Amino acid sequence: MSTLAGIVYLIATAFFIFGVKNLSKVRTAQKGNQLAALGMLVAVVTTLVEYSGLDWTIVIAGLVVGGGIGALYAKKVEMTGMPELVALFNGFGGLASVLVAMSDYWGSYLDKGYVTPASATRVLVENVTQNDALGKIPFDEHGSVIWAIAVVLSILIGSVTFTGSLVAMGKLSGKIAGKPIILPGRHFILAILFLAVIGASWFAGFGGMGSDAAMGLIVLAAVAGIIGILAVIPIGGADMPVVVSLLNSYSGIAASMAGFVIGNPLLITAGALVGAAGLILTMIMCKAMNRSLGNVLIGGFGDAEVSEDAREYTNVKSASPEEAAMVLESATSVIFIPGYGMAVAQAQHVVKELGEVMEKMGAEVRYGIHPVAGRMPGHMNVLLAEADVPYEQLLELERINSDFKNTDVVVIIGANDVVNPEAIDNPKSPIAGMPILMAHEAQTVLMIKRSLSPGYAGIKNPLFERDNTLMCFGDGKEFLVGILEELKEL
Repeated sequence: MSTLAGIVYLIATAFFIFGVKNLSKVRTAQKGNQLAALGMLVAVVTTLVEYSGLDWTIVIAGLVVGGGIGALYAKKVEMTGMPELVALFNGFGGLASVLVAMSDYWGSYLDKGYVTPASATRVLVENVTQNDALGKIPFDEHGSVIWAIAVVLSILIGSVTFTGSLVAMGKLSGKIAGKPIILPGRHFILAILFLAVIGASWFAGFGGMGSDAAMGLIVLAAVAGIIGILAVIPIGGADMPVVVSLLNSYSGIAASMAGFVIGNPLLITAGALVGAAGLILTMIMCKAMNRSLGNVLIGGFGDAEVSEDAREYTNVKSASPEEAAMVLESATSVIFIPGYGMAVAQAQHVVKELGEVMEKMGAEVRYGIHPVAGRMPGHMNVLLAEADVPYEQLLELERINSDFKNTDVVVIIGANDVVNPEAIDNPKSPIAGMPILMAHEAQTVLMIKRSLSPGYAGIKNPLFERDNTLMCFGDGKEFLVGILEELKEL
């Protein structure tokens, strides 16, 4: 790699770092995305210029096909479908790392008559020029072992990411049952598969001979793919935000390993950034649910039948759009709490319009955002940003929770467990200790929901029958439109 390319790679890395930093805030998220995209463009162009002997027909075809598919999805996919699309992107990232590692394994060793990566050490050390021509960091005996380990890890993690992401996408889109799927003896099966991974990894990197060693990689990829499926299907749909974030981290780690395989420092750095950022976000999501990552990965949460009292309510008071409008008419402060139901009803634009009407009537309007509301990290932020809700009105749980007691009306659109008082009132509840939005402290709560059905935890929500709660049954978008029409008449 030339000195100039190294400098340009460093500049691209800076774009990535500043991009990630800007993504941490709603107001600067768009700028952060643009900076990261610019960094990727610089990286791709530099790589294409740096490496000679490329088949430009294949390169151009890849750019046209890949760019065309990306543009099509960008225009076609609704914002409510973003969780599935993000999961699919994670999977493709893992698959790309697998293909890069396998390609380098075949092209650099097997096609040149070497036996295995480890046994190639002597040949590589004796012919440093040939080693440099392969675009690799000069190897010594230790370096060759590192390269073999990088190949194995790239394929292992990438395959798990690919199949796991496909399962996550299926759960998010409803094509696979959202409830946990528990296979009999799954832990024993996973233990056997992990032993197979160890055996295939050793055979491919050190123990195999020629093309037989390559079969070890194929077996490794296949077994790792099965592990990815078995690791995600026991996890319930409500835990998918954590899973998507974790798989995003996996895809970054796989890319970083692929960077070690081909000796590309920028790929190493970019993959490490994605891996670290995804892991940090995963831990934030787990904290927001008051659950450990291990507990999420074990799965089974929500597998039990819905508790007997989950639909048994007394003292439930309902309200029509007209009655809800009368409540809002006199409000001086309103907090909207969006949930997955808002995404399903595609009601974000109506929510924004209602907020504007309330502001014109003199009310202070804000939005309370729970970290795990929706089906992916930041899902509610993305939907409300699409509707052009002002950034300064979007407040995270920690910033807005102390304000509920001084709020006239809270409007909940399709959220359930994230506002369930059981989390703080019942230490034996499945969601005990989970931080919630303290909506029940407001003077009046308008709970817009199709029915009294429980959330993912399958438990009763006492908020439904509190004296200050009015249940607004119906489709979220239709009910909000009804409120808007009534307010305009008033």
